[in-house]
Amino acid sequence: MKLHELQYTEGSRKTEKRRGRGLGSGLGKNGGSGNKGQKSRSGGGTRLGFEGGQNPIFRRLPKRGFNSHMNNHFDIVNVSLLNKFEDGSVIDMTTLCSLGYVSGKYPVKILGNGELERKLTIKAQAFTKSATAKIEAKGGTCETVTLKASFVEE
Repeated sequence: MKLHELQYTEGSRKTEKRRGRGLGSGLGKNGGSGNKGQKSRSGGGTRLGFEGGQNPIFRRLPKRGFNSHMNNHFDIVNVSLLNKFEDGSVIDMTTLCSLGYVSGKYPVKILGNGELERKLTIKAQAFTKSATAKIEAKGGTCETVTLKASFVEE
């Protein structure tokens, strides 16, 4: 077999529909667009939700609820993840950020999922009650810091 003998396999390529090429093609005259009107014109059609000029449903129905701009977004770290650190180490936002556990864009909240096996000093912006109880039960400490203060300590 030579390069000039290569062919596409049967059925792998579709021929395009040639619209407006005579009545015998089946798509002659109007090219499958039907007769006159907005949808037959080039660029024709209406926007999403258009109801022919009557007041659309999204304007008829009342507005409900709102999106708060004061959402409390937190980067979440579970207590079980902290077992990877050595006993007696100090963990803060920069440590968690460098290991990829948190993004660094949001404050860090420590959750109480899992078991803690080490004595650690943890500096974060928020702790759950169960996380605080588990950390202090192992002899560790929980220090609540502000977001700006955690970046100053670098």
